Parts: sequence; structure tokens; C-alpha cells
Amino acid sequence: MAVALLDYNMGNLGSVQKALKFVDAEVEVVESAAQLERFNCCILPGVGNFGDGMEHLRSRGFDRAIPALLNRGGYFFGVCLGMQMLLEASDEAPGVSGLGIFKGQVTRFPEGRQKVPHMGWNSVVFEPNCPLGDGLPEESFFYFVHSYYVPISAEYTAAKCEYIVPFSACIGDNRCFAAQFHPEKSQRAGLRMLSNFLSLAGEVK
Repeated sequence: MAVALLDYNMGNLGSVQKALKFVDAEVEVVESAAQLERFNCCILPGVGNFGDGMEHLRSRGFDRAIPALLNRGGYFFGVCLGMQMLLEASDEAPGVSGLGIFKGQVTRFPEGRQKVPHMGWNSVVFEPNCPLGDGLPEESFFYFVHSYYVPISAEYTAAKCEYIVPFSACIGDNRCFAAQFHPEKSQRAGLRMLSNFLSLAGEVK
């Protein structure tokens, strides 16, 4: 079965699709909730504003289809904004509800100490039990571009990073995972992490 790559006019679809194909995943671009019903695994890319992202997700029914996929035993992976929208809310768009799959609020980096946005390569430390980090060095470097971050949570932080403050580089539990960094821009480490997720989902060997 192919992996569904969600198109909601807010993600760098082409580069994510290329990275998935590089790790031998069969990929199909999906534009509606009805289409997603046929899939067991989906990837949500993301670049841009939290409020705009949620508006576009809702316009295509993905705000209901993503929880439905997880409820029927499917697998999900979010990238950058696609991770932030898993939470309940964000400082970037007051009053806009996120998907609420994980508790908490996305927070803006404080100004003054270092430049915002956090842009460039930074080291990430995966939790020992996180399957996304299998086969990766203890501190692998990934590529980030973001002004808002998900705080550390004992409930769902799967990997940690630090820029100005410690924050969640990856979150996840069971079948739902996401990364703040861009695996599709993170060369060998990013491709290995994507491959680890797809292996977990049974989409690649």
C-alpha cells in the first residue's frame, strides 16, 4: 500500500515526496479526506502559519480524517508545521484550535538572546525507546527553520533539541509521530529517520 502525502496547499510537497521515494516508499498525493480513507499511513508536510494551516486542513476535511486514521490503527508522521498542528493551540494564532492529538500549546522563542527564527543545523538527541532514532548516532544533526516550538513534555517528547531553550525536536506515541526539523532537508540522518518511521508503519523493509 502506498503512503498518503497530504496536499493542503501549505507544505513543501515536492521535496518531501522526493525524500520518501528515495527511501523506497510508494507515495500517492492525497487532496481530500475521502481519499485518505483508503490509506494506512500518511505524511503531513508543513511550512507557514499555524492559523492558515488549520484553516486549510479543515477545508479539506483532514482535521477529522487524521484522527480517524489513527483510530482505525493507521500511522501518521508530521513535518514542521505538521507537528505543531498536532497540539491544542499556538501562540502564532491565538483563538485557533489545533488538532489536539497531544496536549499543550506551541510557544514562540523569546527574543534577545539569539536570532529568531531558529534556522540551520542543530543536534538532536532521541529518547532511548524512540524507534525514529534507530541506527542514528547519539547526537545527529538535522535542519530546522522555525520561530515557534513545542515545549518538552514527559508525555510525548520523543527527541530533544536546544536553541535558546530546550524544546521537542520530535514528538510521538505509538503510531503518531512528528518532527520539528525537516527530514527531507537533513541529508542522510533525515532519510534514515523517515525510513525508521516507514519501517514501523510496515511501508518499507
